[in-house]
Amino acid sequence: MKVGIIGCGAIANIIASTIVPEDNNIDIEYFYDNDVERAENLASFANGVAVLDLNDMLDKVDLVLECASPDSVKEHAPNVLSHGIDMIIMSIGAFMDKEFYSKVNDICKKKGTRIHLPSGAVVGLDGIKAVADFNLEEVNLVTRKSPKSLGKDIDEEEVLFEGKASEAVKEFPLNINVAATISLACNHDINVKIIVDPNVDRNVHEITAKGDFGEFKTTTKNFPCSANPKTSMLAALSAIKLLKSFNESITVGL
Repeated sequence: MKVGIIGCGAIANIIASTIVPEDNNIDIEYFYDNDVERAENLASFANGVAVLDLNDMLDKVDLVLECASPDSVKEHAPNVLSHGIDMIIMSIGAFMDKEFYSKVNDICKKKGTRIHLPSGAVVGLDGIKAVADFNLEEVNLVTRKSPKSLGKDIDEEEVLFEGKASEAVKEFPLNINVAATISLACNHDINVKIIVDPNVDRNVHEITAKGDFGEFKTTTKNFPCSANPKTSMLAALSAIKLLKSFNESITVGL
């Protein structure tokens, strides 16, 4: 399977340095970024090809992996999908825009393409999906991040946001993909609280869900990527596992 990447930042670098074609039958060969030098550097490292125009890779790949931004998803996903190419999308916040969601869903149905959204920086999505259609009453997410990861310089804990996920992703488009992922998994606009906490050195996500099934709670404490503190290492690892799963005959979980 030949793969092209949109966005050559921290996540793309982790993925490209981990996936070995000889072991996984996955060849990450084409790289695109608005910053041409960044694309060229990653392409050189991965022994691939940097393209100046995204269209230059679309007749050569089986899958496109987006690791850029919600704006990049909105700009490029319709074109990629219309070419009959599946996508893995990391910037899941783009799908909280209902009009865009409907647009790409229609393209997928027309072209027979699929969009894969990794679980990203949280655990527990399988449980959320399992109970989503069975009187799920309430889902809450509390996220704690260090001041550095949010570009803050403070000495005391501060609540930056409290409201619905659809609003959180607008205010923090590069930091709160988790809220969008959970909302899409359960088809609810979940409750979100974002706290900047100088006492934490990890990205902490606490999910609680209640309904007729009972109640569950998960807590994820992720180390941030050294190259980009806004990104959790687990986000990159989830994409790597998803890529590898395409070659597996037996899969576990939803």
